[in-house]
Amino acid sequence: MQAGESAPGRAFLAVEQVGKRFGGAGGFQALDGVSLSVAQGELLCLLGPSGCGKTTLLRIIAGLEREDTGRIHAGGRELTGLPPQARDYGILFQSYALFPNLSVARNVAYGLQGRGMGRAHREARVAEMLSLVGLAGSERKFPGQLSGGQQQRVALARALAPAPSLLLLDEPMSALDARVREHLRLELRQLQRRLNVTTVMVTHDQDEAMAMADRIAVMEGGRIAQVGTPGEIYERPASAFVAEFIGQANWLDGRLSGRDTFSVGELDLAVSPARASEVADGAARLCCRPEAIRLHPVEGEPNRLLARIVDQTYLGSRYRLMLEADRLPGHTLFADVLREERHLLPAPGSHKFWVSLPSQALQVFA
Repeated sequence: MQAGESAPGRAFLAVEQVGKRFGGAGGFQALDGVSLSVAQGELLCLLGPSGCGKTTLLRIIAGLEREDTGRIHAGGRELTGLPPQARDYGILFQSYALFPNLSVARNVAYGLQGRGMGRAHREARVAEMLSLVGLAGSERKFPGQLSGGQQQRVALARALAPAPSLLLLDEPMSALDARVREHLRLELRQLQRRLNVTTVMVTHDQDEAMAMADRIAVMEGGRIAQVGTPGEIYERPASAFVAEFIGQANWLDGRLSGRDTFSVGELDLAVSPARASEVADGAARLCCRPEAIRLHPVEGEPNRLLARIVDQTYLGSRYRLMLEADRLPGHTLFADVLREERHLLPAPGSHKFWVSLPSQALQVFA
């Protein structure tokens, strides 16, 4: 699914041709005609490198930044030009933004101000939210007495307390260590599904996006490079940029001829025309994921070549092999093999064995 296409199901949030430039006419174009839709209850990740425009887009949706062009709708209302307090969203920042001098309960209750709630109703809502994020009984503690993961849970409880129709997350777990981050993103995803709240999350962490998102919008240079499910983005990247940004890949520079033959050095590789449909004959780049390389292919299988293991890295459930292949001088290939299959392979530096690059797993880019 490409930029501007509708999300599956009924769209709750619609961003239409939004543009933003900083510094006047000769300044920096942060967003260039971005269109995007998010379905009710969907979690969509804005993913990309620093400076691609993802945080600017989130801030424009929140009303914290004003767009130069374009429109935004959510829940059947136009949000363009509305102040943040009129947009019905909860937001969670990278820095948590908790008040250190307020108790946990008062931090959570802060999001309920101006809602016309009585004290008893407000206290019940705070207790409900803290129970929801696994912090029941922490009402009287202060942020400084909590771990980073617990502070993030308090900030999430505060964002969800007013029952917003839209949840905005700006790098919500980047300040946490890897183990806490992995645990918290699972909790956050389960909670988001349970509440069925439409969510837009900004991240530069591809693993986080792949683990949490229903769909991912990969951004490059202020534009949407591709929108799709994690599987679509990984298996069918729309550009070399997306393929390089998501996951690991082997890259070979060569030439495409006849839509089905990629030549690099003395080697001709058969490729699927469907995987090279957007590329004209001539200079091209070939992408192959490490897990796609087949070891010990049967005789007669296409794209078969001899290779030697130069080195290997243990990655827990698998090994990543560094290969030197015949007819590919100066190139190194990386192949992933499951841990339980490692005993079938020769030791690094010993004799050669056959590998293949399946044509259906090869994608060619201009």
